[in-house]
Amino acid sequence: MKKLLLSLIAAITLVPSSVKADEGMWFLMFIERLNHRDMQKMGLQLTAQEIYSINNHSLKDAIVQFNGGCTAELISKDGLVLTNHHCGYDAIAEQSTAEKNHLKNGFWAKTRAEEIKPSSLFVRFFVRMDDCSKRILGVVNATMTEAEREKAINAEIAKIEKENNEGGKYTVSVRSFFQGNEYYYFVYQDYKDVRLVGTPPESLGKFGGDTDNWEWPRHTADFSMFRVYADANGNPAEYSTSNVPLQPKHHLPVNLKGVKENDFAMILGYPGRTNRWMPAGGIEQNVKFAYPAWVEGAKTGMDNMKKYMNQSDALNLVYASKFASTANYWKNRQGMIDALSKFQTAKSKAAQEAKFNKWANSAANKAKYGNVVETINNYYKLTNEKSRHDNYLQQLFRTTTFGTIGRTLGKQLETYAKADAAKRAQLAPAILEMADELFKEAHIPAEKDILAAQLKLYSTKSTGYAIAPMVEKIGKENNGDFSKYVNAAFDLSIVTSKDRIKAFLDLPSEGLLANDPLVALSNDMTTHFSSKSDAIAKAQNDFGAAYRKLVEGLRESKIGEIKYPDANSTLRLTYGKVRSLPADKRNDATINNYTTLTGQVKKYKKGDQEFDLPARLLEMNKNKDFGRYADKDGSLHVNFLTDNDITGGNSGSPVLNGKGELIGLAFDGNIEAMAGDVIFDKNLQRTINVDIRYVLWVIENFSGAKHIVDEMTLVK
Repeated sequence: MKKLLLSLIAAITLVPSSVKADEGMWFLMFIERLNHRDMQKMGLQLTAQEIYSINNHSLKDAIVQFNGGCTAELISKDGLVLTNHHCGYDAIAEQSTAEKNHLKNGFWAKTRAEEIKPSSLFVRFFVRMDDCSKRILGVVNATMTEAEREKAINAEIAKIEKENNEGGKYTVSVRSFFQGNEYYYFVYQDYKDVRLVGTPPESLGKFGGDTDNWEWPRHTADFSMFRVYADANGNPAEYSTSNVPLQPKHHLPVNLKGVKENDFAMILGYPGRTNRWMPAGGIEQNVKFAYPAWVEGAKTGMDNMKKYMNQSDALNLVYASKFASTANYWKNRQGMIDALSKFQTAKSKAAQEAKFNKWANSAANKAKYGNVVETINNYYKLTNEKSRHDNYLQQLFRTTTFGTIGRTLGKQLETYAKADAAKRAQLAPAILEMADELFKEAHIPAEKDILAAQLKLYSTKSTGYAIAPMVEKIGKENNGDFSKYVNAAFDLSIVTSKDRIKAFLDLPSEGLLANDPLVALSNDMTTHFSSKSDAIAKAQNDFGAAYRKLVEGLRESKIGEIKYPDANSTLRLTYGKVRSLPADKRNDATINNYTTLTGQVKKYKKGDQEFDLPARLLEMNKNKDFGRYADKDGSLHVNFLTDNDITGGNSGSPVLNGKGELIGLAFDGNIEAMAGDVIFDKNLQRTINVDIRYVLWVIENFSGAKHIVDEMTLVK
């Protein structure tokens, strides 16, 4: 998700009273000036300093970015981390085998010694941020091309990052906001020794599967738990048995009271990407060209993965993570198409741009802004077909391991072949390790089918923009059937088995690699994907400058209603309320802002991949065995709704009450508001959260892991 500004003085003017408090993802450093009063009116009981402080512990010290793509929170003094099940999915799958299938059966470490270290997992703590807009913008001028501008900015960014990393202790990231009109730097500290503590079985953690994804009512235990370890002094350290649980500066207390309609709710997290400043032409391009190709390409990959996943638990584990990720965005992009079309978002944006264009072409503004809208529209017209082409090709790259093999393993083998004997000795272990990882996530018969199907789709559907030359040639020679070529290529290629790779390392040959049919095909596609005509390159350069001016002009003219920058994986806060949707006969709850375990059991389908449930849960529901986690109405609440403003990357974010206590875990949005990444709808937008009481019930009562709950700070 998203937001904010240039100076503290300017910051104060950003939020007029017309902006709804539940819209926006705000920088923590501006909460006191911009949002604190509104938040207090809605139920916040914390000071701004208790949310964000550099010198004292605050809420921000308990929030981490989880493995670069999700959010998580510290919930004990011993480094216990809570995030979504789908955020921990890769790590859980990695540690699962057909014999010890933690993904399918669940897992809870009985002792700290049993906690499992995934091969690659880290959490990132936010230390501080600051405005560097004046410094960055001071090195550019209006005469620069976009490439020249980028080069100057990157050079200054490198200086800022070096000045603030304290000799490598911290990771420093300078990020652009408002399409390059403002810049802020963020200081982080990364911890890489992160271990799996526990996960519910997939039947709970992924209950509802793709059918219920982005839907309400929802009944999913979408959570998993990890622990951060550090050296004896609390500093980041590589994995070691001598490391100890991290003692965080702050951890979140857990509230057992539950929620009701209109309760205050705030969410802190790392929203990934929104496009609320996107011009009308960009929205139309996505709806008509890019997203339909994305949806079709994703579905093609999923269908071919599923054929093999259904054959055995072992094959299911190979593709479980890739399938889940593909399916998530497949449904998301179709929902975006439907929502943006239904609400005519492009039309409303075009009306805003027409108003802006009139202002821009007034005598006072014409020199700077006069051609902005025309330049933007020309760019989209020129790139519509390319966007369709690129999305078909991107889904090929995302769903088959061998689509980009030339740029990954192939590139390493090329370097090896050109190296001398000493250098080869250094490179060989890393290449073999890369091969090991590749074949853990690839089943050759499946890869053949996925690649052949994606090549056929790409070659036949990307008709408005030239396809990769080698793909075109193969298609013409085989009447659009790529199976014969793909099967032969896999049989001949040196990158389709570890034994063949070892043989190449023993007797490397640049010529052999250059003529490898899979490597050649991959290089042809990736080169074509990256290339662009001079006309498109010029249009892209002009578009970059025009888009920046559009956002600047919309803010200057006050025609633009958005008062915050787009999300870009930086820490943000969003606040709102527990808020129901209209009554839904599918939900047994008395008010449609929560769901119950009884409702979950009503969806139960024995043996169904998406809606099966453990026998123990069915029995516990029958006996109303909810323990201390039952609501005052006697039921066990599973999920609940708030009207917070979130997007991808907020998965795993803590939902907090006015005292900063944990009441839930954000994990999804509702399909009716799928246009939310582009336009916020205050009536439809909802965040779907796991009730923290359900989380604790699954851990303690269902799983028998009370020792995990005992280390938390519970508020009754």
